[in-house]
Amino acid sequence: MKKPLAFLAAALLTAASSFAATDQEATAIFQKLLDAQAGHDYPAFVADATDALKAALSQTQFEAASSILDKRFKGGYQKQLLGELNQSGCQIYLFKITCKDGGDDIQGTMALRNDKVAGILFK
Repeated sequence: MKKPLAFLAAALLTAASSFAATDQEATAIFQKLLDAQAGHDYPAFVADATDALKAALSQTQFEAASSILDKRFKGGYQKQLLGELNQSGCQIYLFKITCKDGGDDIQGTMALRNDKVAGILFK
């Protein structure tokens, strides 16, 4: 009885991990979002987004956030992946963004579901 359960658990883990982005892939996706934000490029920002995120984030909301982040990003910044969580069927990646303007760090949180951006938050 233990063998079938072990096989089933291994099969489930393999199936779940086949949709999981690596840290390097997640960091590349996050960088694309930062570049799109800095460039005020809404189509690029939602290119890898889920349909739900595309429906929830209007271009007006995106532009407002871009204007705020623009001021912080102009002098340059560094990003650092802090970790990953699994919540509600998503991989949640936490990033620290240190802007060279000397202001507070920005916390970037990105949710991926099946390698699509399901959510993004800068705070």
